[in-house]
Amino acid sequence: MKPLSPELTDRLATVVDAVARHADESDDKAAFPVEGLTSMRTSGLLGLLVPTRYGGLGATVADLLAASQQIARHDMSAAMILAMHGQQVAALAGHASPTLREQVLPRVAAGELYLGSVTTEAGTGGHLLSSQADTRKDGDLIELDRMAPIVTGGAYADAYLITVKAPEATTDGQVSLVYAERDQLDVQVLGGWDPMGMRGTHSVPMRFTGAVPHQQVVGAHGEFRRVTIDVFAPLAHLGWSACWLGTAAGALSRTVQMLRSPQERRRRDLKSELLLTRLARTRQRIDTVQAMLSHATDVYSSLSESDRGGAPWQLLSNSLKVTASEQCLAAVEELIETVGLRHGYLRHQPLALERAQRDLRSASLNYANDRLLTANGSLSLLDQETVLV
Repeated sequence: MKPLSPELTDRLATVVDAVARHADESDDKAAFPVEGLTSMRTSGLLGLLVPTRYGGLGATVADLLAASQQIARHDMSAAMILAMHGQQVAALAGHASPTLREQVLPRVAAGELYLGSVTTEAGTGGHLLSSQADTRKDGDLIELDRMAPIVTGGAYADAYLITVKAPEATTDGQVSLVYAERDQLDVQVLGGWDPMGMRGTHSVPMRFTGAVPHQQVVGAHGEFRRVTIDVFAPLAHLGWSACWLGTAAGALSRTVQMLRSPQERRRRDLKSELLLTRLARTRQRIDTVQAMLSHATDVYSSLSESDRGGAPWQLLSNSLKVTASEQCLAAVEELIETVGLRHGYLRHQPLALERAQRDLRSASLNYANDRLLTANGSLSLLDQETVLV
């Protein structure tokens, strides 16, 4: 990936500083990184993907991934918050009506709106393209009552993109994506968040009830599939992978710095074949994910909306997610074996390997790898020529 511009690098530095200072506390308390979000607001980073005509930074998807990767070197939860917010912004920029874009995107660029994603739903098995949450037309309004078991940063979001069944839908597959601001709905937090890792995402269960105007539908009613293929699915896999990669790369960087310190050089044999082999394997895993992410980003940026629905791209996108989730976790586990119990397994150590391992354990579960592999098996049968992109 190309490096960030000097301007974006400076903006990002303030965010990284805020995130790094509070990462341990956020993990200990399973607390949302409020200081990090505040810095994202004031630095303009929430407007990273907002086009310049709306006051945003007009950056690219590659810029979003690079920024997320850098933040993840210090706190994977904070990085996920930015990456998922960017996914929502891209959906609005690409599929909202001109009126809705004019109303919302300048406020995102100004740091006023942090966007939450409401796509999980009990009873759908995690299937993104179906919903059992009925809606009803009431004049110019859409009434909804939507419960979501997991909403990343939902308690702190200013507005949401919510998937619901389209009004008058005849099947669960007719899904609409609706933009709603917090003060337009009755927003309830239904429970707490005390997971193994990713504790700072504060991904609580929530319920949203109320009504929003029809003009706040993003894309056409019942056609969320189009938004998913164009933006939601690819930016999820690219964004998540960037965060996982940043976490693994940060862990390796801290480990190498420790191994090269005078104190460690006196007590360790840095020419040990076992040590060198383990470091080589760790770097190989990280470089593999980096190469795959960079290639997938270039391919995504070059494809038309219609081509993003084709089997070759979907195979690559799904494979990126599975590979990154497996190899980044394996890289950190290799580092834990390398440095041993004290530096690798105990909590609150400078290398933060224990936290990185817990955070990365969620990666294969974040839209389950088994489901993506099953999908890729079916797609492979359709792609008889094995077209590589």
